[in-house]
Formats: sequence, structure tokens, C-alpha cells
Amino acid sequence: MLDGEVEVKRILIIGGGVAGLGAAYKVTRAASGGHDVEFALFEKDPRLGGKICTEIVPEPSGEGKFIVDGGPDCFLTEKPACHRIAKLLGIFDDELPTDESRKRTWILSRGKLHQMPDGIFMFAPTKFLPFATTGLFSWSGKIRMAMDLFTPPKKLNPGELNDETLESFVVRRMGRECLDRLAEPLVGGVHASESSKMSLAATFPRLLEMEQTYGSLTKGFLAARRKVEEMRRKYPPKPGQKPRTFFTSFLGGMQELTDRMADAAGREKIRTGVAVTALRQAHGRAWSASLSDGSRVDGDAVIIATESWAAEPLVRPQDEVIADALASIPASSSATISMAFNENEVGFDLNAFGVLCPLVERRALMAATYSSTKWPGRAPPRKVLLRGFVGGPHNQEILKRSDEELIQTVLSEFHDILGLSSDAKPLFARIFRWYLGMPQYTLGHLERIGRIDDRCAQIPGFAIAGGSYRGVGIPHCIESGERAVTKILGEWGMDFVEDHAEENRYY
Repeated sequence: MLDGEVEVKRILIIGGGVAGLGAAYKVTRAASGGHDVEFALFEKDPRLGGKICTEIVPEPSGEGKFIVDGGPDCFLTEKPACHRIAKLLGIFDDELPTDESRKRTWILSRGKLHQMPDGIFMFAPTKFLPFATTGLFSWSGKIRMAMDLFTPPKKLNPGELNDETLESFVVRRMGRECLDRLAEPLVGGVHASESSKMSLAATFPRLLEMEQTYGSLTKGFLAARRKVEEMRRKYPPKPGQKPRTFFTSFLGGMQELTDRMADAAGREKIRTGVAVTALRQAHGRAWSASLSDGSRVDGDAVIIATESWAAEPLVRPQDEVIADALASIPASSSATISMAFNENEVGFDLNAFGVLCPLVERRALMAATYSSTKWPGRAPPRKVLLRGFVGGPHNQEILKRSDEELIQTVLSEFHDILGLSSDAKPLFARIFRWYLGMPQYTLGHLERIGRIDDRCAQIPGFAIAGGSYRGVGIPHCIESGERAVTKILGEWGMDFVEDHAEENRYY
């Protein structure tokens, strides 16, 4: 470096999913804010976005297009990070709410579809009549669920970590039938986790807090419902304002978000189709990354934004404690299978968001989404787009089937469960396989993450990000990448503060 030149710090980012792109975009904003920092990002796959993957499929007759999300098709509206990034990118107006006029969820129970009763919050009833008249539960099951109102909260010793599995919590408060018929497919299904191993403190701490605060989940969710209704009365939607629905997507599919993030971060600093095979720290804070094409790149810091199992071999030469903690985070594989049909051939009522299939039903299908019902514009007029989910920790064997076998399996399930007509023939099918793509937040997860955080804090110029740690949702992943950048910039004395005041407003 010549006299008078300013040294530009370089951050190496490993992984081009939404966490890695969240980190890259924050580095670019920091550089625009006057800091001498840049990034170089490396993604082993030929495309960016990770599990966020949208395919645009032209309608065979040329009358429109299908928008097929292969991974997550939405994010939680109450989480502000996606809204904030969308505003920065200029795509906030492209946010897409669900079609609430057709909102309904079916649950398979004892071989028949039952509509989820109105007033169910998570898995607790807050309206008496719909709960009393539903055929989803037996009368003994309903009585046992009602006992939640009289079951005392779990006693905790001073300083004791309040955690237990989803299975233990729900069975203790509301009974086995509630777990099997409602909580497991609703709550456990979000994380594709085993209810007998899933840590509530790491996934849904609000449930544990409700029990301690209100003494009953039903009372807690009744209070939450009243608060929501009060906020709606206090802040009614403005004329022309989009409805605020529980889930939000984008007009062009979820990949619209990651594509625009990559554009804004700077694609000239991103390399796809090349993997980082080894990391080495030398000369104090300097890092060197060996690449799969035989080359090497140097940087002043590194952020590993991959699945925990992919990060482990890169970290082990640097820190055995972190590597051991990473290796102890299990993951499961899954697949989504989307199919398109002519609407007049489907043969069942499409006015629903989808179907949940509890494990006790022993079906190959975990769930199905009526994509073209839930999201306006996902299919051309008079066409239907359905999506099935298979895999998860209880059925890893199904992922060994060929693409054609998976298509036939899901098609058969659509016939048996949804009532798809035998005359309905798929216009096309798309399969997206996610190998070890869903981390499992098992008991002890928060302690493992605490060890990882403590050790990372002791390594200058080093951070880890992604969905394996503090939340699998898209907003959580974005925030994890941003936190990693904040950690490194802070070590360099670069004070980069952004105004997030609008995050707590309507969106």
C-alpha cells in the first residue's frame, strides 16, 4: 500500500443464501456510508438464494405463467427485517398478502379432512362453539384440552432454564390428542422437527412465557386475541393500504427478494459455482480461503453463512469447541413437489390454503399448499398450482426415491387426501430437494449456540450466520448475516448504525 492510500478491509463471505446476501448487502451499505470495507462472496451452487428458489414456468398454451416457489413461499409478516430490506431495495410495493377471502386450513384426522376450527391460536382454542362442534377431536380429547384452564403452570427453581420438548409441554397441558392432531402438524411442522426432541425455548419461547404469565395457554391466547382486535380497532387500515395478513410473499415469488439483494450488494463481487474448501488464519487477523478451482483468496475477516454441517469442517482447524457444537446440531432433508392442473379437472373445493397431515395418519404427504389459492397470481386463469411436502425427520427414506417416483407418490396422495379427480393430469411437475436443509433445534440448542457465540467473540474477524442458530425464518436469517457484519465492523472501530425506527410501525 502506497503512502496516503486508505486500506480497504475485505470480508470473505461463504454462502450465497439469504443470510450470506444479508451480510453482503450490509457491507455494501456500510461502504456507501463512508467505511473502507468491501466483501467477496463465494457460493458453491451455480445460483444464489440458497433455499429461496423461484421458477417461472410459462403456461403451455402461452396464456400466462406459473410462479413456483421451491423453498419457502413466504415470511412472517410480524417480523420486520424483510419489510425493511424490501423498502431499501424499492420492492416494498411488490409485497403480496395472502387472499384472506379464501382462508381455510384442512387437517387430516382419521382419514377424513376437517376444517381447522375458527379461533384456534397455535393449538389453543379461543372460541367455544367452533371448538365444541368440530369433528377434529373426540369428546374426551376436547375435555382434556379444556383442562388447560385448570392445570397449574410448571414450577421453576430460581435461575432454572425454562425449556422442554413440544411433546412434553403439549401433553402436560392439553393432552396427547391435541399433540397428535393439532400441535405436531401446526407447530412441529413449521420446523419439520420431532416433537419429542424439539426445544420450545429455542423455537417458540412465547408458549413457555404464556404459561408462566397467565397460568394457562388458553388464557394467554385469549389475551393475545383481544390485543390483536384492539390494535385493529385502534389502527384500522388506511384507504388503499394492503391488508396485513399473517404471511407475506412477493409478486414475483420469494426469489425476487434475494435477486434484488444480490443486485444491490454488487454481483461483481460474487462468485457462484465455486466452493471454499479450507480456511486458514495467518498473520494475526488475516484469513486465507482455498477454493475448489484451485485458487486462493485472502481477506481481513470471514463470515461463514452456510448450514451448520457445512460450516463444521471449515471451522474445525480453527476451533474444536465451535466445530463440536456445530456437529451436534442435527438436520433433516425434505422436498417440495409442485404440480399444475386445469381447474376444471381438479374435482375438489379450492377455497382453502392447504392441508396438514399429522404423523399419526401415517401418510407420505406432510402437507399440501393450494398455492394458486393462497397467493393471487401464482397461476394463470383457469389453472391450479398445488404443492406437496415430503420428508422430515420421520421419513428420510422417501428422499431416496427417483423424481418420477416422488411425483407419483404425491399425485396418489393428492387423489386420496385432497380428492383430486382421477381425470386430472399434471400440466407439469417441479421437484426441489433440500438435502439436510432443515436444522433441528433440539433440547440443549440454546446452550450450544451460547458456546458458539462465546467462542466466536474470542476470534477476531470471524463470525457465523444462517438458519441453524437463532431462527429458521427468512427475517431471522437476514438479521443473522447483518449481526455478523456488525461484529466485525465493531472490531475494526467502524461505527455503522442504521435507523430501524420504522420496523415497529405497520410493516
